[in-house]
Amino acid sequence: MSLIPILELPHPHLRMVAADVAAGRAADPAFQRLLDDMFETMYAAPGIGLASTQVDVQERFMIVDVTDGHEQPLVFINPVIRARSVELRVHQEGCLSIPGIFADVTRADGIEVEALDRHGKPFVMAVDGLLATCVQHEIDHLDGKLFIDHLSPLKRDRALKKYDKLRRQGH
Repeated sequence: MSLIPILELPHPHLRMVAADVAAGRAADPAFQRLLDDMFETMYAAPGIGLASTQVDVQERFMIVDVTDGHEQPLVFINPVIRARSVELRVHQEGCLSIPGIFADVTRADGIEVEALDRHGKPFVMAVDGLLATCVQHEIDHLDGKLFIDHLSPLKRDRALKKYDKLRRQGH
């Protein structure tokens, strides 16, 4: 396994919408190695989610593991949110593609997501709390959106100015 470079803002590929993963791709050994490399990269960063677009692969898949001990590695291929709860949750989000920036983002507290697992088997999963926040965040990446897009213009401007300052300082 090996670490993969993570794209950082303002890289234009972070704003691209990922294409669906082709049928049968999950059976490709190179795809399975890519998933393993993405998990290694995410854990090393450290992070709790990583979308393919963040490692410059413009296909619709992502990985997530919100556990402290890396006990629940999840793969979502061609994920689609089928339902969202009416209840909302505010969570302070960060992003491996915008290092050093954190902000409160409001999202659905619970969702139902449909996807294929790492072996191409379909599943539907109802999740809430942090896992729901993370899945929504990563699906946003696949749609060319970043968590800062959910902020008010004033808060987004502040976050981007802070990020620019961090980048100039070499962080």
